[in-house]
Amino acid sequence: MKRRLALITEIISPYRIPLFNVLAKHEGVDLHVIFLAETDPDLRKWKVYKDEIKFSYQVLPSWRKRAGHYNWLLNRGVGSALSAFAPDVVLCGGYNYVASWQALLWSRMTQIPFLLWSESNVQDMRRAHPIVEFIKDEFLSRCSGFVVPGRSAAEYLRAHKIREELIFVAPNAVDNEFFATAALEARQDEEMHRTELALPERYFLFVGRLVREKGVFELLSAYAKLDQAIREHVGLVLAGDGGERAQLEAFASTISSGRIKFAGFAQRKQLSSYYAFAEALVLPTYTDPWGLVVNEAMASGLPVIVSNVAGCAADLVRENWNGLLTLPRDELSLAAAMAKIAGQPELRNIMSANSSRRISHYSPEAWSLGIVRAVEGTEVKRD
Repeated sequence: MKRRLALITEIISPYRIPLFNVLAKHEGVDLHVIFLAETDPDLRKWKVYKDEIKFSYQVLPSWRKRAGHYNWLLNRGVGSALSAFAPDVVLCGGYNYVASWQALLWSRMTQIPFLLWSESNVQDMRRAHPIVEFIKDEFLSRCSGFVVPGRSAAEYLRAHKIREELIFVAPNAVDNEFFATAALEARQDEEMHRTELALPERYFLFVGRLVREKGVFELLSAYAKLDQAIREHVGLVLAGDGGERAQLEAFASTISSGRIKFAGFAQRKQLSSYYAFAEALVLPTYTDPWGLVVNEAMASGLPVIVSNVAGCAADLVRENWNGLLTLPRDELSLAAAMAKIAGQPELRNIMSANSSRRISHYSPEAWSLGIVRAVEGTEVKRD
């Protein structure tokens, strides 16, 4: 018998569509996705690939306001949407929207199990204000179960005294086949893609928002600390945009040798070309619930250099096997990792193959099975 699953999430993210498509095809689930907004144009410039959607969905009426670091998103019709679909289980992505609390209240009133899709990790808890942690605890205590992407998020829930049997793992994933195929196609016409994107012959790659908490200032400092002989042969490409771009460009202009390219925001297909020719992806973030760019890079066959506080680090990165782990805000360890990758082509090739092997277990199919296990493991109380 199919379980009717209402999945509530913020926006139509391109990297989530393949996951939802696979889940919608599972014989045990009747999926309906409720988006709180179509996109977030102030923060993300992603194209909305509606033509790829193969699942039932709706977008709620919304009002959004950004004030400093705070993002206010208010919705109408949460309860009505849930009542119309009449789910057996509700899965909600996050607790930090008013709609999340409305959905939780609706579930408690109707006695429908409520699962939280939680990506918070212990690093988030250490940085949070006590009042924020109190609010989280109140929300967590009212959930029927939890879905996490990996070890760090599960550890976070255990630190909040959540029982082990209530935690289900659905490994975070992207469309591995898309990125692997797109990178292969780019490499088959290397000269055209390199010329089109004006890429250095060799380069490290950063993908993400150009904001301080992503560790981009430390990345530039680490690059400047590399031996001049390395910088003369290996550049640095930053694919993304953000509020700190002008400061970063000014900082980059003071680095006397080497080549630093600010590529701007890249949509999915173009991004694959950046992955295709990079030495390694570098994600020196201060904190990150996961870091799906690491999945994308590994699917493209890249070694990865990742700060050990990123949510994905414990699951995806094995030291000296498919990548290297660094400390956040540590320019010296980051520079040492970059020098090691740049100076050992044989190790880089081994890491590349291992990345492809490891990421195959983090697929939309694996994520879908994790969600199904969570749904089937949750008691349905409605008659």
